[in-house]
Amino acid sequence: MLKEKLLEDLKESMKDKNVTRKNVVQMVRAAVLQVEKDKQIEVTDEQIIEIIAKEAKKRRDSINDYEKSGRQDLLNQINEEISILEEYLPEQLSIEEIEIKVKEIIAELGASSIKDMGMVMKAAKEKLGASADGKVINEVAKKLLS
Repeated sequence: MLKEKLLEDLKESMKDKNVTRKNVVQMVRAAVLQVEKDKQIEVTDEQIIEIIAKEAKKRRDSINDYEKSGRQDLLNQINEEISILEEYLPEQLSIEEIEIKVKEIIAELGASSIKDMGMVMKAAKEKLGASADGKVINEVAKKLLS
């Protein structure tokens, strides 16, 4: 289970004195515990993957700001954190693979115009999950529906 793997990785990174990895794993574990506490549930591996994907997305979104401010030190740290988070995520689909999947979903739903975008996006996020970034799915769907 992913929860145990996170705990093992935390212990390992503490032994290796890998501060960045330790901090990233601790942050993920804290987010998992917060969800468990708020919803009073035991999270599944899929939910943990969603949490990790959300954390990676936050970091990807902040890259632009760091580039604008010229903070190379923070950029390096964010990129390292993203690569650590991506180790726990399923392999990301290429744009071509996303396009194929979204075409299938559009055909299944019988979507024909941009008005069907919400329905297509909902089905695509359910089907593709954390293996594709929502922004990329959105761009592909928009292109195919217009």
